[in-house]
Amino acid sequence: MASLTLPPAPTNPRQDAIDLHKAFKGRTVVVGVLDCQMLKTWTGRAEVGNGAAFKGSSGGFGCDSTTVINILTHRDSMQRALIQQEYRTMYSEDLSRRISSELSGHHKACKILEEFFILLNNRSNYKANCSDILNLAVDSDSSQKAMLLWILDPAGRDATVLREALSGDTIDLRAATEIICSRTPSQLQIMKQTYHAKFGTYLEHDIGQRTSGDHQKLLLAYVGIPRYEGPEVDPTIVTHDAKDLYKAGEKRLGTDEKTFIRIFTERSWAHMASVASAYHHMYDRSLEKVVKSETSGNFELALLTILRCAENPAKYFAKVLRKSMKGMGTDDSTLIRVVVTRTEIDMQYIKAEYYKKYKKSLAEAIHSETSGNYRTFLLSLVGSH
Repeated sequence: MASLTLPPAPTNPRQDAIDLHKAFKGRTVVVGVLDCQMLKTWTGRAEVGNGAAFKGSSGGFGCDSTTVINILTHRDSMQRALIQQEYRTMYSEDLSRRISSELSGHHKACKILEEFFILLNNRSNYKANCSDILNLAVDSDSSQKAMLLWILDPAGRDATVLREALSGDTIDLRAATEIICSRTPSQLQIMKQTYHAKFGTYLEHDIGQRTSGDHQKLLLAYVGIPRYEGPEVDPTIVTHDAKDLYKAGEKRLGTDEKTFIRIFTERSWAHMASVASAYHHMYDRSLEKVVKSETSGNFELALLTILRCAENPAKYFAKVLRKSMKGMGTDDSTLIRVVVTRTEIDMQYIKAEYYKKYKKSLAEAIHSETSGNYRTFLLSLVGSH
């Protein structure tokens, strides 16, 4: 049964812009027992002298973060676009630049305090404080990344993540593969246009520059080939594709990668889900296991992403989120990417799949792995239940 989608509550973009501007003004606060001149002397940082790095409010160093988070996380994509338009008109400044400036200032303040505490690391109480301040700096970086992605429209968000993954300081082919192989044909077409408009280059060019082999061939085909998006499938073609995949993989010595690429990039998700079901029925083995045994590396990752999203995208993303928070440390980049990009698409289903699989709510998991404004922001998007 389809869920009832209620229209967003009416808001006043102009008033939201005014409230955000007020929240960014903040107020000067005293840095506890620390004297700014002492910080300047110990760290050699001239900007500390007048305390300029330590402007803020009860929400944090830089601004009234509670108000900012409350407004941004309770507005849909269109409402956020209108807020940005109003903000630019009223204050001759991009909202994204202001957010970046506020949170960068927070990070800067934390780093200065961190330097001060490191200089006093012979005292145990300062060691603890240094760790706390470092956590605040990390929290600020993550909050900034999450907020700046969130205020973009969906296509701009995907384009930004892809651009960073394919041309940033650290190439992230896993993130690029996820974005490309988990999007519908219509989403990919809009995102490609946005990519070119924002960055002055074609997505296909960057894919060609940063990927190779069968992985590259699959990604280029996936972003270039139009695919049907509806639920109807042709049982005859489904059976034929299942047989072709068997001949291209298990039945022969070696793997016919071209056949895998052709079928996985030309067929709809509904069709691929039916192919997986037919394959299991015909050969008593899951298509996912076949992909794992017949392919490897990023090519395998791309095929599995397509297949898992065809069968159950919410289950796929629940697993990605679990992996980002499992073990030592948190993969904040993945956590932010999935939460921010899926909140307005299928987050309720992802939450249900997460609880079903791991017997713990997604909100609980995020709460235990994050802190500060970063935690508040993500939980506001995900919801507590």
